[in-house]
Amino acid sequence: MSAEDALQDVMRLLETEPAPASGPAAGIVATAPNIPALREQLAVLVSTGKAKEAIGVQLTHEQVKRLSDKDVEKYIKHYETYVGSKTTESLIDSFIFLATKGVGMTVKIKDIEAYQKELRNDYIWNKELSNLAGNLALKCGRFLAAANAVFITTKHLYFSQQSPVQSHPSRDEHGYPLEGVDEVASSSTVE
Repeated sequence: MSAEDALQDVMRLLETEPAPASGPAAGIVATAPNIPALREQLAVLVSTGKAKEAIGVQLTHEQVKRLSDKDVEKYIKHYETYVGSKTTESLIDSFIFLATKGVGMTVKIKDIEAYQKELRNDYIWNKELSNLAGNLALKCGRFLAAANAVFITTKHLYFSQQSPVQSHPSRDEHGYPLEGVDEVASSSTVE
């Protein structure tokens, strides 16, 4: 076979092969969803009693068995959206709490709860933290649960640059009266 014949064979093959797709999904081969596995996921969701909350429809196990493949895929998409939303919400709450704790260690904040609420309602913060949470979910996957456990644990730790100072022996470090201590007003006189 000459070089010219080989070139002609290659050209014929290229003409009969489908053209590659263009765009962001070029080269990605679509695989059919595993409907039995997705149906089982829905059955587990029904068993937990969270179907109404997660997919918007209260289903029974019998209804899950009778769902069409298209409906199974639709409900799984709803469930994935729900899980993503809850994951993002949890991570945003943890990030905001830790950020306000960090800021609170360096500057005095008048009302930490109002500050946290305002950050939670801020569009820019939510958008950026949602992107961050989404990227973490994609890159960290299963490790995200461990990371969130660390965030939750950190939320319950006491952070202070210096040891708490009592303002009066009858009050704790936050200024609240200690249990079992009767305070005598400083302006009253004992007769």
